[in-house]
Amino acid sequence: MSPTAEPAASAPAPGTAPDAAAALDALAELETVDGQSIARYYRESFGQAWYDQDRNGCDTRNDILGRDLDDAVFKADTGGCKVLAGTLEDPYTGEVVQFVSGPDTSARVQIDHMVALSWAWRHGAEFWTDEQRTAFANDPDNLRATAGGVNQSKSDSGPSEWMPPAEAVRCDYARDVVAVLAEWELGIGDADRWALEGVLVGCG
Repeated sequence: MSPTAEPAASAPAPGTAPDAAAALDALAELETVDGQSIARYYRESFGQAWYDQDRNGCDTRNDILGRDLDDAVFKADTGGCKVLAGTLEDPYTGEVVQFVSGPDTSARVQIDHMVALSWAWRHGAEFWTDEQRTAFANDPDNLRATAGGVNQSKSDSGPSEWMPPAEAVRCDYARDVVAVLAEWELGIGDADRWALEGVLVGCG
């Protein structure tokens, strides 16, 4: 269960997943796994946090902030990398959050792995190479800027345990999660499969 090739290192806009019918087909093709791992999960297994995977001179966190924030303000002389401020419309709640970089304020906006690293570890990533895990941890297709409280509440939950509070965005979320799982050839347990399927069957 390892990808045949690493995804292109870029930061496309969210919402480019296939339609619901295609997502259901992709979901049906995913291997069923029990979500148990042989070795214990450690964050370090996925490499340096916010590694500059695409070699553009910006770390991944700032790449995603720059992509997802409206009216982003960048620090001078950083090549458009360091995000100092901006406005986030949270993709999971619709809440508007003002981001200001700083030791007491940066955590108001965090970067969510839609497919959490520890979840991925238990569903196939345990058997990947270090390079594949680092690429996955910094894959922009799997990353969303979100309000800190929302990210904390989601934690490492799978789809059967957590869905976006705003029901209107659950179709997009389910499609995006399935796209990541298919892209990286991860497996899925029955409960998470049923949760995603339950959302997708009601999507247009």
